[in-house]
Order: sequence, then C-alpha cells, then structure tokens
Amino acid sequence: MRVVSGLAGGIPLQIPQYDLRPTMDKVKGAIFSSLGEIVVGAQVLDLFSGSGALGIEAMSRGAARAILVESNAKAVEAISKNLQKTQLQATVCREDVFRFLTRNTTRFDLIFADPPYAKHADAIDFCNQLWHSPDMVRALAPEGFFVLERAPGHPMPETALFRLIRQKRYGASEVLLLGHRHSET
Repeated sequence: MRVVSGLAGGIPLQIPQYDLRPTMDKVKGAIFSSLGEIVVGAQVLDLFSGSGALGIEAMSRGAARAILVESNAKAVEAISKNLQKTQLQATVCREDVFRFLTRNTTRFDLIFADPPYAKHADAIDFCNQLWHSPDMVRALAPEGFFVLERAPGHPMPETALFRLIRQKRYGASEVLLLGHRHSET
C-alpha cells in the first residue's frame, strides 16, 4: 500500500499488525479521482483511520488540514510513522470515533469513514451508526461530502440525514459518496 498521488505520491505506507482491512490503492485512487479538486484546501476528517491512508492521501493532494481518528494503539503508531515517512502534517486522535464526534465542534469539507465490516449478524454495524448519527451531520460542512466504505450487498438504510450521490463497488468493497439531505437539488 502506498500514497497514490500528490506531494507524497509513491511513498509506501506501513499497515498496522491487527485485524485491519486497508483501502486498496485502486479504490483510493478511484475515490480521489472522483473528488478531484474538492480535496485542495479542504478540511478533512478520517474516521476509523487504520493506517491513515485516506487522510494522508488527502493531505498529499492538497487538503489544508486533516484529523485522523483511530482507537487502536498499533494503528495510531503506524499512522504516526506514515506521517513521518511522508513528511505530511495531520492531527492524530487516539479515541473512539463516536466519542470524538460527540465532542467535535469543527465542520469538515470531506469526511472519510472506513469502519470494520460486520462479520456476523451480532456484530456492531458501524456504517449504520454513522448513517444515523446527528453528530456526523453536524461535523459535515453544508456542502461537504461523506465518503463511506462498506461491505457490498447491504441495503441502503432509510435516513433523513444523508442523501446518496454515488455508489460504486470495487471487489469486496463498496464506496458511497453522501451529502447532506437538505442540500438536495
């Protein structure tokens, strides 16, 4: 896994050694290609950051600021090493994503979330929690975009909070581009 493009393009990233499913370079490239110039100067939030790949990619492509939120200590260590290796600056928060969102007062132009996929029926569905979170809505700038990576094949939940702009499947991942429901035209 590496930074796909921008200032740090081509630099390999460390993947933390725990049950992690990092965003593939092909998927990352497609996400950022679809976002285009929106990334330049953006305020970025990377939730369930893992290796930091999405937030680091955003910084490499010209984002003004990024906050990477991850609760796992090994992942936070890998993120720090990846930031050092790429010579990019970002804020890293070792904290539960939902606790961070509850206390957050910043509005972000881009929010990335790549939560762990639910592997069985009793597992926590983090995507559904994010989808229905008023704190998520509050964190997203009025014209901002929420990029959610999830396992494909799940129905779209009903919500009055977000509207689906684009949905694309990449092998074992599905990427949703969402916006505020109120900004629908």
